Amino acid sequence: MTILAELPGGVILRCLADGDAPALLDAYVRNRDHLRPFYPPRPDSFWTLDGQRKGLDSLLRQHADGTLFACALQRGDRIVGCASLHGIVLGPMCSTSLGYWVDAGEVGKGLAGATVANLCRIADQELGLHRVEASTGQTNLASQRVLTKNGFRHFGTARDYLYLDGTWQDSLLFQRVLNDRPPVTR
Repeated sequence: MTILAELPGGVILRCLADGDAPALLDAYVRNRDHLRPFYPPRPDSFWTLDGQRKGLDSLLRQHADGTLFACALQRGDRIVGCASLHGIVLGPMCSTSLGYWVDAGEVGKGLAGATVANLCRIADQELGLHRVEASTGQTNLASQRVLTKNGFRHFGTARDYLYLDGTWQDSLLFQRVLNDRPPVTR
């Protein structure tokens, strides 16, 4: 296991790996109510070990293809959050979208902020990206603080952006420009 960063409270940030499905299932089941306002409805299969294995396989394929950088926040043997850079686009855009969540029992301990800082560093220095974007619900003030403390700027509102918790909801859009280097060609 390659540790990408050490986070507050003895938590590590690492890439998701084959074999993480049982720990992911435990994390999602433990946080089902906590995540409900922020995540789309999940099919019943999501809440099974087989469903987590299939989802993890898809994430690992996208990671191998270079269109996703998927991470776990881990303390001991327990996953206490996940984060990703998804929709990675190279060429003249050199951009990605950021997503993250932290276990209900870990909120307020600096994990989200440290995770976002480290993923921005990875996007810039390791992936050669120019820009990272993120969205939050209008009432998710904690996530908005995490983003602004990490240099993100609010640049717009997307009306009826995501179907969450039984209704279409607006999202605030944030971005951080990482550098002014020309795009890397691969």
